[in-house]
Formats: sequence, structure tokens, C-alpha cells
Amino acid sequence: MTALVIFGIIALLAIVVVQIGKLSDLRSKIMGEEDIQYQNNDITGKLLVLFMVGFLIFCVVSALYYKNWMLGYGPLKSASEHGGSIDGLFNTTLFFTGIVFVVTQVLLFWYAYKYRSQRGRKAIYFPGSTKLELVWSIVPSIVLVILVANGLIAWNDIMADTRPEDNALEIEATGYQFAWNIRYPGPDGELGTKNYKKITGLNGLGQDWTDIKNLDDFNADEIVLPVGKKVRVRITSKDVLHNFYLPHFRVKMDAVPGLPTHFVFTPIKTTEEFREGLRQYKEYQAPSDPNDPASEPLWKTFNYELGCAELCGIGHYSMRRLVRIVSEQEYESWLASQKSTYMTSIRNSDEDPFKGQLLDVEVKARRDAFFSEVDKIIKDDNLIGKEALRLENIQFETGSDKLTAFSKYELDNLIELMVNNSTMTIELSGHTDNTGDAAANLDLSNRRAAAVRDYLVSRGIQAERMKSVGYGQTRPVEPNDTEAGRQKNRRTELRILSK
Repeated sequence: MTALVIFGIIALLAIVVVQIGKLSDLRSKIMGEEDIQYQNNDITGKLLVLFMVGFLIFCVVSALYYKNWMLGYGPLKSASEHGGSIDGLFNTTLFFTGIVFVVTQVLLFWYAYKYRSQRGRKAIYFPGSTKLELVWSIVPSIVLVILVANGLIAWNDIMADTRPEDNALEIEATGYQFAWNIRYPGPDGELGTKNYKKITGLNGLGQDWTDIKNLDDFNADEIVLPVGKKVRVRITSKDVLHNFYLPHFRVKMDAVPGLPTHFVFTPIKTTEEFREGLRQYKEYQAPSDPNDPASEPLWKTFNYELGCAELCGIGHYSMRRLVRIVSEQEYESWLASQKSTYMTSIRNSDEDPFKGQLLDVEVKARRDAFFSEVDKIIKDDNLIGKEALRLENIQFETGSDKLTAFSKYELDNLIELMVNNSTMTIELSGHTDNTGDAAANLDLSNRRAAAVRDYLVSRGIQAERMKSVGYGQTRPVEPNDTEAGRQKNRRTELRILSK
């Protein structure tokens, strides 16, 4: 039925158009072709002037109405240190081109009206004016020189690279179809080297694991940056041309395969601060979900975003990533929770060039963990003589009381503890699982505890400050019916008897 009504309306419109055409022909015959032509010219000229006025009013009103949604205006002022320069350039360019736009439109439509064909008027041949040509050549040239000069000054300032004294944070963004790989430096503050020939299923970036700077680098699912800190983004691509675009920070740079680029900027507003700015505008009080009036307002759900500003393929839209700007304290907390790619995916795999070796970072981590647990016991008198600290990294060869080479580092921690606490006495206890004969297990646990004590004595710790004892399989911490449980039961423990 609806289709029939639509068809009827279209047919009626066609009939109306045909009838208007017939009326126009009849009118021409009655009044004469020339009179009709002059009359039409007059009407058209006046309508063009009216259109010009309406069009310019529309341009101004619509710009004012939507300014709070446009970058650089309303609440969407730049959230980076350099962004003001870019917005200023844009406004300067808009000022001059706006003048040209308005003047051009006014002259275009006014001349169409003023020089419309009228009875008794003849066209005048005008060969040209040297003065006029000079004016419209020199004036635009001067304006362009001003715009280009300002642009070059801003470009040299914005695109300046970082200096050592800037203490900048450098991260890396690698685009690929269709996502971004965001790599951060670890505690050393430096990104490791890459080689595309080293790309594998485990090593998607081709990081060179023989470069120790790579060992603490990590990949993040989002971009988290501290406010007020200069950031250098190293930008590259694995496949096709992408574009690293952070609109709210006025950051935009191509990611070119085989040609690393970079951009330096300093965030000046945290995500929460930007949200509070949006909160002052009624446009951002609207529900974030148009279908749910009870949903959070737009200002509260706002997030900075990273997008790809190149049409890199059908999955282009999925390259969106969230960007969070936080305080320095929040950033340090987030940083501490991240795990390096090497330690979580590569360590002790076939791709690990340090397989079977103990790294300095692991030695330090083990030392920090040991003294953290010891401090808890020392600070609580109720734990003295009661709390047993498992010495995770003291290990023995299978079925033997011979210490492994890697045990040295934990033993050195024990020596440091005893040297720094000259009155401390301790108990060293050995434990086994229930595999084999119970008496043999008891003997093995005694010999292992004694081996630890003897090592400390050989390094200058008084024997009378240490007690060694073996408990065999009598004190399991896990059931012995699984390999994981048996492994936990095979252990050496430290008990602080006195401070």
C-alpha cells in the first residue's frame, strides 16, 4: 500500500511539472519571448542575492552551533603543549580564507544580479587592468608569505627532536593490519633494537633478545602516559601505510614500512581533567547511549583515542586504541604492574639466547623479594622463631646435597643478612617429598641443611649463630600425589630465631 501511495505522489509531481511547462509556453506566446527573458533574468538575479544572504547566514550559524564539537573550539581545545600553535595556525588561515570566501560569494552573487541582462543594456569590452592584476597578485602573495612563515616557525618548534636534558619518555607504535603494537621501555628507560628478520610467532616485532635493553621492554593494550612529561613516539609499520593520529593532542604522523618516523609532544591535561572540561557544556550532558536515557552522560564516558588516519584496508576501523593520561603517581603504579615481553613469552624458550643462564635483573628481583619477606618477619616480634621463610632459589642436584651454581645468589643474600644483623641467629631446615625411603629422605634433608650452613661458615659467618636440621618428608606443605605438590615439598627454609 505504501509503495502504491509513493508511486501516486511521483506521478502527480510529474503531471504538475508538465503542466507548469505548458503554462510557461502559453505565457511566452502571450507576452513575447523577449519580455519573458528579461523578467526571468530579473527574478533570477534577486533570488541569487537572497540565496547568498541565506547561505552566508547558514555558514555562520551552523559554525557557531557546532563549534563545541569541532577540534580547537569550545571544550575541545588542545590537550598538548604544542597544540595551541597548531590551533593558532588554523585560526589564522581560517581568518584570511574566510575573508576571501565571504568576499568571493558576495561578489559572485551580487554581480550575477547587477549585470543581469536588461532591456537597452549592452556589454562593454574590458581588455584588462594592470593595476588590478597587480593587486590580486601581490596581496595573495603577501598573505601566503605570512602563512608559510608562521607555519615554518611552528613546524621547526613542534618537530624538534628531544634532547638528553628533556628526560623524555620514548615509546614505540607499530601499525599493522589491523591494530597497533605499543611498546614501552622497562626500568632502564630505553627501547631495545629490532630486526625484521627475527620476527616469529613469539616475537611479533622482531626484537633482538641479545640486546639487553630489550629484556625489560613490554607491550601494552592501551597507551598510558604521565601528564606534563615530554613523550617521543617512535612510529613504524609492518605492512602498509598507516597513520598515528591523536586528534586531541594534535599529533598526526604517517607510519611508513621501512622508514621510522617520530612525533614529540607533552600532554597537559589528564583524562579526568578533560572530562571535567566537557562537563561544563550541555552538549556533553546527553546520554552516551541514545537508546538508553539512563546511560552515563557523554562527558563521563569520554576517552582520548588513537586512530589510524589512513585507509589501510577493510579493517581500518579496528585500529582504535584508548589513550589514558594520568598523574605521575598513577603512571608509576601502572608501570610497576607491567611484565616484560621477554620474561613472559621468551624466557627459557628455544628463542632465548640466555637460556640456562641467570640474568642480572632476575638476581636483583630475587634479592628484593628475599629482603622484603625478611623485613616483614623482623618487624613483627610475633613471627620471630615461628615464621618459616622458603628459600626458593637454593637448589640441589637431584638426590644429592650438592648446591647448584645458581644457588650462589640466594646464599649471598643470606650472608648479607647475617653480616648486617650481627646478633641474629637462624635455623636452616631441609625438607623432601615422600618419594623413596623415609630414612633416606631424612638423611638427605639433614645433609642439605648442613650444606647451606657449611657454605655460610666458609664465607665467614659464625657456626654458633646457625642451626641446621632436616625434617625429611614429615612436614609437607602440599599433598605429595602430584608432581607440583612434590616439588613444593622439596625445599630449604629459613627461620629467624632471634634478632
